[in-house]
Amino acid sequence: MSNPSPAGSAGGNDEGDWSLESLAVRAGIERTSYGEHCEPIFLTSSFVFENAAQAAARFGNTEPGYVYSRFSNPTTDAFARRLAALEAMPACLATGSGMAAILAVLMTLTRAGDHLVCSNGVFGATIQLFNYFERFGVTTSYVPLTDAAAWRAAMRPTTRFLYVESPANPITEVADIAALAAIAHEHGAQLVVDNCFCTPFLQRPAQLGADIVVHSATKYIDGQGRVLGGAVLGSEAYIRDQLLPVLRSAGPSLSPFNAWILLKGLETLGIRMREQSANALQVAGWLERQPGVERVWYPGLPSHPQHELAMRQQKSGGAIIAFSVRGDDDADPRRHAWQVIDNCRMLSITGNLGDVHTTITHPASTTHGRITPEARRAAGVGEGLVRIAVGLESPEDICRDLSRGLRG
Repeated sequence: MSNPSPAGSAGGNDEGDWSLESLAVRAGIERTSYGEHCEPIFLTSSFVFENAAQAAARFGNTEPGYVYSRFSNPTTDAFARRLAALEAMPACLATGSGMAAILAVLMTLTRAGDHLVCSNGVFGATIQLFNYFERFGVTTSYVPLTDAAAWRAAMRPTTRFLYVESPANPITEVADIAALAAIAHEHGAQLVVDNCFCTPFLQRPAQLGADIVVHSATKYIDGQGRVLGGAVLGSEAYIRDQLLPVLRSAGPSLSPFNAWILLKGLETLGIRMREQSANALQVAGWLERQPGVERVWYPGLPSHPQHELAMRQQKSGGAIIAFSVRGDDDADPRRHAWQVIDNCRMLSITGNLGDVHTTITHPASTTHGRITPEARRAAGVGEGLVRIAVGLESPEDICRDLSRGLRG
């Protein structure tokens, strides 16, 4: 952000004419004088100046240029420019993780006495983070994601933003982003959308009215479970005047090496999202036919409560499936869910998602295990719920692996 320049200068073409696939490969890169074809990694903590006057100008933001990699680095900027092009948003800043991105938004949009509204169905750590800020006088109201009247009723004069994941973690509820944007703007607030599950290849929240978009780049943007990263996208003024000062001072920075990995991840993001979504649709349909499965949540299935909305907002159902296990009794649903998970031999038992490897987890005891039982119930996270993030393996092999536990 401290050294802005045309994102398409390296390619010599107008990026406005490019498809998402081309932007994912070409956008945001500025070649050095060496003429490299692959993006370089600028592994440096600081940058040198021609003289003391230039150093003072760079530190004072009166001259463009790089200063210190905590807040300005060519590799991290290249990643941010490319992601901004994909989301069709004016500007972006990269962060060290998805939670760092959410923290930065919270720090920029609120102060003591302010209020925000959040859906019940979000990542457990997000709820914990918002709850931590109550000690600083920032309060949060939690409402059902799909109940527009509840969102409207929760608004206050001090409400600064609405926060939503769509699809939501873990049961893939889908928010009407345009309707929530309208509610936020009617009350002088902003809409913040976590687009982690869809990525810009399946959904562009800004085109539906969102003001700010956040990503855990650790997930699908990397796509292979290698590095941590995050991003915040918004208007030029918001990124430059509000977010950059926080990033500069607080330091939730993305390393240049991780930024380079994420740049390479973006190159194949479209291919992976299409293939993983197709695999997930096949696995979700198979799960619905299994006698050991009580219910399946997948936006691409007609049985999903917000299927029609999802098909209007998204290009596909995505790659996340949640399902509840039907056991031989109701006394211990966790036991039945763990049995399915433990009997898998190919699927990876891990809380991460977005990987080319299919992962499986029990949200009530992992990703949502540190929030209260009441919060879990409000989010639909039951003890018998299992979440799968479908990867690039054969869907037949994924189903065969799941069948071991379901037969038991």
